[in-house]
Amino acid sequence: MIRVVLAEDHHLVRQGIRSLLEKTGEIDIVAEAENGEEAIHLVQQYIPDVLVTDIGMPRLNGIQAAEKIRMLGLPTRVVILSMHTNKSLVRQSLRSGIKSYILKSSVKDDLQIAIRAAYRNATYLSPTVSELVLADLVPSPTSATDGDGFDKLTPREREILKLIAEGYTNKAIADLMHLSIKTIEKDRARLIDKLKLRDIKALTGVAIRHGLILPDV
Repeated sequence: MIRVVLAEDHHLVRQGIRSLLEKTGEIDIVAEAENGEEAIHLVQQYIPDVLVTDIGMPRLNGIQAAEKIRMLGLPTRVVILSMHTNKSLVRQSLRSGIKSYILKSSVKDDLQIAIRAAYRNATYLSPTVSELVLADLVPSPTSATDGDGFDKLTPREREILKLIAEGYTNKAIADLMHLSIKTIEKDRARLIDKLKLRDIKALTGVAIRHGLILPDV
């Protein structure tokens, strides 16, 4: 059996995916998460073979979750579910160690294949995604987003950027990350400086451009 943690913030969607996977007879859903932070805790607890996660999760999105799993040195492989055929998001996903990128519209046909591929440490893309981005998967040093300073952000700064873009206050971010408000204030100022922005509002545009948040998710 392939042991899977399933992360999806919409309960009905999550239950539908669980039902679909359980019918295969070869996949065991060991735990479910409704946000990215919870997904990381469950992966640490259960050490599943595969984490299946929506890309637009609250707290930590799917890409950030994959980066944390890699930083923690855990063997769990990650399969992303997404509504989007955005080339930048696919490139970021694969650079983060994500093994498969599946469109939600093709879950019924592709998800089981993707989980089996990830279990073998192989990569699988939904055919539509593959056709759209295959020629662009090699990272380019002159990528349009490389010059805005985002690549210089630390994982903690990216997490704070996401929370700011989601509308969290300094106090709420400090509570969530177990940091002081003064630390968060300094990090906000450093984000503006690193990204060469004039104000906090512009941070949301950067977060959307780099896939930390999605405008229609």
